[in-house]
Amino acid sequence: MKKLRLLLYASLVFVLILPLAACSNEPTEIRVAEVTRSIFYAPQYVALEKGFFEDEGISVDLKTTWGGDKTMTTLLSDGADVALVGSETSIYVKARGANDPVINFAQLTQTDGTFLVAREEQPDFKWEDLKGSTFLGQRKGGMPQMVGEYVLKQKGIDPHEDLNLIQNVEFANIPNAFASGTGDYVQLFEPTASVFEREGKGHIVASFGTESGHVPYTVFMAKQSYMNENKESIEKFTRALHKAQTWVQEHSAKEIAEVIQPYFEDSDLELIEIVVDRYKSQGSFATDPILDKEEWNNLKAIMDEAGELPEDVQHSTLVNTDIAKDVIKK
Repeated sequence: MKKLRLLLYASLVFVLILPLAACSNEPTEIRVAEVTRSIFYAPQYVALEKGFFEDEGISVDLKTTWGGDKTMTTLLSDGADVALVGSETSIYVKARGANDPVINFAQLTQTDGTFLVAREEQPDFKWEDLKGSTFLGQRKGGMPQMVGEYVLKQKGIDPHEDLNLIQNVEFANIPNAFASGTGDYVQLFEPTASVFEREGKGHIVASFGTESGHVPYTVFMAKQSYMNENKESIEKFTRALHKAQTWVQEHSAKEIAEVIQPYFEDSDLELIEIVVDRYKSQGSFATDPILDKEEWNNLKAIMDEAGELPEDVQHSTLVNTDIAKDVIKK
């Protein structure tokens, strides 16, 4: 009888422990809201397709929220755990007196991702050629527009005095507006810029990313409360991202294009390769997830020049580099 009781007890313990063991192997879900779907974010899609998140026990639920304001609203309302968006948005949130600030923890891109596209071919383009032209710019207060104005001013052009500057067109409608005849020049992301070249609708004459220097253009960020409660998950997420960044640096544009193609079904492989090569050649993809002070200060200088810096927020206030540094060290 005693042996029978021990056997029953052991069986009961096994039955109770088995589900707990199974649960412990379940991946941790992290809901990510990306500001747009872009080849500019190639390392993120590499991390997803190559299984780097899965290797870390992370399940990423990725959704595109189309715009900085919508992305940040999604994050603040707990519709996402992590946002992929420009660092300037975290400064705007801080300036509005948020009790739960948004912390930048892993950088994805380190230059502006837009290009200057002219309606006519200009093999001998000079920045001064813009004077007196109609320029179809980006949304006021957003990183593309602020970087665009910063570069123009560095080139001796006052965007509000020397240009007929158009800023009232919605982000998604800018390419169609230019294609329909609005503007002599336009500031466009890839792959639209290369598509326009293919179709003869415009010609890339300069890169804002090359001209503006390193800046935390697109960064993974989360609310401080989420960071505090999910430090291990954030570390795993960052480790997976760093693996992807290293993979991107070590592989060709063609190999990268082949991996990320499922995220761009409307673009052929050759076009994706062209865009990846352009971004990789100008150093747009961050080589590691660390957002350093120099980049942060460059961001603030660009925002200040555009009259959009609400307050001088220190790097240590809204940036956590400890996790990224630990990941690289390990």
